[in-house]
Amino acid sequence: MTPADLSRTVLHAVRRAVDEDALRAPVPARVRVERTRPGGSGDYACAVALQLAGPAALPALEVARILRERVAAEPGIGRVEITGPGFLSFTLDTPADRRGALLDAVREQGLAYGHGDALRGEVIRLHHASEVRAAVTVDAVRRLLTAQGADVRISRDGGGDRAWSRLGVTADARETTPDALAATVRPVPAGATAAELLERLGADATRWGLLRPAGHDRAPLGDDLLVQGEANALFRVRYAHARTRALTRGAAALGFASAPGAGPGEPAARPLLDLLADHPAVLLAAARHRAPDRLARQLEAVAHAFFVLHDTCPPLPAGDEKPSAAHRARLALAEAAGTVLAGGLSLLGIRAPEHL
Repeated sequence: MTPADLSRTVLHAVRRAVDEDALRAPVPARVRVERTRPGGSGDYACAVALQLAGPAALPALEVARILRERVAAEPGIGRVEITGPGFLSFTLDTPADRRGALLDAVREQGLAYGHGDALRGEVIRLHHASEVRAAVTVDAVRRLLTAQGADVRISRDGGGDRAWSRLGVTADARETTPDALAATVRPVPAGATAAELLERLGADATRWGLLRPAGHDRAPLGDDLLVQGEANALFRVRYAHARTRALTRGAAALGFASAPGAGPGEPAARPLLDLLADHPAVLLAAARHRAPDRLARQLEAVAHAFFVLHDTCPPLPAGDEKPSAAHRARLALAEAAGTVLAGGLSLLGIRAPEHL
């Protein structure tokens, strides 16, 4: 069950409670669920009971009890707890077939895993200054919005910079002059021209350096973006992707392939599975909030979780060990992680090489 699935499940429980007259309150348009914070209970938490307590004229704890009864039995939910003043905390049930279904979805959708049509039919106008960080940010936002079905129109102040094209920024044939409906994207300027950054860092490191920080933060654009080591987040993300591809080649040399229908059950696999399940929601949130930095942080988390799996539960057998069902399942998860990393980097306009 993905966060979007859980949100719909809780919303359905609210509708049922209202239809059954157990709860007299307006049904919200959507229900927000979030990852439980460190030290919290369960996998996800939701504050909908607190939101509905006032309109329902009931204590939040009572609203939470009403909703818990209607959510607890839903498929994919292992446990529902009430915490604090009325938060609902969910522990998801992830049996092997559900894990396998997630990996199958990533394999079938490929680099488009997480793309959707939530914004289909929306025409979104963006405006930016004639400055390299603004141009690259708007380009990444356009990619994210388009991946969710939106029709994006871009305008800018003055003329562009020819060097932008070397950063993957292309002029929109439908560019318009700014109007009252255009949202201005205004990150902290880079403090350098595109040509200067390209000469020193190259296209991929420049884009990562401009997009990884939140727009209101200064973009650190030092030579450490080129360092091939753990301290460089871009290197770790791209190395994780390259390593997943190397695992596939290694498995083929040993005469076996992944088994996406069987999800790995080791505890080390759970964080990576959760991140892959969250990926569609992260992409949609990054698009809605015009925040490519959210996607960059997601890719860093996926890379970290992949390396934990790789080091704890190796996808390839060692020595004279024969390939087992566990190896095939781990390989399927590693390949799914590689697909998500490549797809995410593509949305940021950054290459995902198979060899580093």
